[in-house]
Amino acid sequence: MRFAVVYDNETMAPDLSPAWGFACLVGEDFLFDTGGNAGRLLANMEKMNIDPLGIRTVVLSHAHGDHTGGLEGLLKTGARPTVYVPRSFPRQFKADVRAITPLVEVTGPAEIRPGIHTTGEVGSRIAEQALAVETGDGLVVVTGCAHPGVVEMVRRARESTSGEVALVMGGFHLGGAGRRQVERIMANFRTLGVRKTAPCHCTGKRAIRAFAQEYERDFIQVGVGKVVTVGSAARARQDKPEQPNTAIEISDE
Repeated sequence: MRFAVVYDNETMAPDLSPAWGFACLVGEDFLFDTGGNAGRLLANMEKMNIDPLGIRTVVLSHAHGDHTGGLEGLLKTGARPTVYVPRSFPRQFKADVRAITPLVEVTGPAEIRPGIHTTGEVGSRIAEQALAVETGDGLVVVTGCAHPGVVEMVRRARESTSGEVALVMGGFHLGGAGRRQVERIMANFRTLGVRKTAPCHCTGKRAIRAFAQEYERDFIQVGVGKVVTVGSAARARQDKPEQPNTAIEISDE
C-alpha cells in the first residue's frame, strides 16, 4: 500500500509547496485530510501526478481548517468523493458538503472499504478519527493531529482491527510537549508494538528529533512529496537481502 504525503508544513522536494496542515493519499484514490489551502493542495497533487477527479473517498480527521481547508477546492474541480467526518463536525459544514457530494457521519469504528478502517470518533473536547490500514506487514495508522492523544489513537486503531502496528505516521500533536512526556509516549509505542514511526505536521521539531533518536533506522522523515510503500509492493522493490532485524518492508520513493 502506498502512502503519499501531499500536504505538510515541510517539503521533500523544491518544486512542492509546504504549508501548515496535512493530507495524505492512501493507495490511488483515497485522501486522508485535505490540508489548509486548496491552491497548495491541488498544485502539489498536480506535480505528483495525482488526478483530483480520481479521488473516490475523503476522510477528514477533525474539523480544524488546516485539515479541511482544501476540500472546497477539491470539490470545485468536479471531484465527487464520499466524505467521512466525525459526527461532531459543525452542522453547517456537513450541510454544505452534503449539498455537493455524499457525506457519512462517523461515530464508532468502521471499515470504510476493504482493509481501510476508521478508529471512529475519539475524544470529546476535539473529537478526531484516524485511519488503520491493513497491509501484508501489519497496520499503518495515519493520524491528522491526534488531539485526543496519539497513544490513544494507536490503541483505538489496534482495537478496531486487532492488528499489529507496522507504522504510525502523521501529526502527533507534541509541539509543546516536554522531554518526559515524549519519552512516555515513545515507551507506550514500544509497549503497543509500534515498529516504525513517521511523525510530521504538529508533532513539533523537538519531538520529531526524539523519535528519530529512539527509532533510528525505523524512523522515516516525512514532508510533502514523501511516498512510503508498505507491504508486498515494498518487498518487490527490495534489491538486497532482508536485514536480520527488519520487521516490515518499507520502500521510500
